[in-house]
Amino acid sequence: MPRLREIPKSEVNDEFVLRMYDMLFEDRDPVTRPDTATGTPGNWWTVFAQVPDAFKHATEGFGFYRSPNRELDEQLRELAQTRVGYAVGSQFVYSQHMKAARFSGLSEEQVQAISSWNTADCFDEKERAVLAYTDALALEHGRVPDALFATLKKHLSEVEIIELTYITCTYVMHGVMSRALKLEFDDVDERVTEVPAPDGATAETMGMVDKRKKS
Repeated sequence: MPRLREIPKSEVNDEFVLRMYDMLFEDRDPVTRPDTATGTPGNWWTVFAQVPDAFKHATEGFGFYRSPNRELDEQLRELAQTRVGYAVGSQFVYSQHMKAARFSGLSEEQVQAISSWNTADCFDEKERAVLAYTDALALEHGRVPDALFATLKKHLSEVEIIELTYITCTYVMHGVMSRALKLEFDDVDERVTEVPAPDGATAETMGMVDKRKKS
C-alpha cells in the first residue's frame, strides 16, 4: 500500500483532478477499483490528488515533454527517461519508459541494453553521450565532466540540451518520490535487511573468520 492516503473520487472537488480521474479511470472509483490502461495500479494519481495544484503541476509536466514544441528527439528523451528509472532504482519509471522507448522507435536490442549501456555496442556516439549525461545527472547529481559535455554539444543544440536536462531531472524527482511514497510498482519492501543467523550462532561463531591459522 502507498505510504499516504489515496483520495476516492467522492472526495475530489478540484475540476482538473476530477477530469483526470474520469479520463484515466472512466466512471470507476480508482481507490476501490484501481488499475489503469497501461497496467499500473494508478495510485500515483490518487495520492497526489491530496494536493491538487501539485497534481496539476506534475501532470502538465508530463505534457511538456510530449509537446510538439520540443526540439529534443523523442528517442533520445526516452533513452534518458528509461535510464533514469534504472539509475534511481524506480521500477515504476523504468518499466513505463521501457514501453515508451519501444514506441519511440528504439530497437528491442537498444531497449534491453539501457540498463548496461556502457558495455553495449548498439548505441552510437550521440546516444552514448545522452546516456552518460543522464548518469551524471542522476548518479553524480549534475557533476558532468567537460569532455562529456563537449561531446554532447557536438550532437545537440543548446535548446536540446536544456530540454534534455530539464526532462531528465524531472524524472529523477519522479523516480525518487515514487520510491519514497511507495507508489505504483515501487510499493516494495526494503530488500537490504539483516538475514538472521542460524539458531545457536554466537558472537564467537561470527568471529571465527578472523581466527585463520597463521602460517
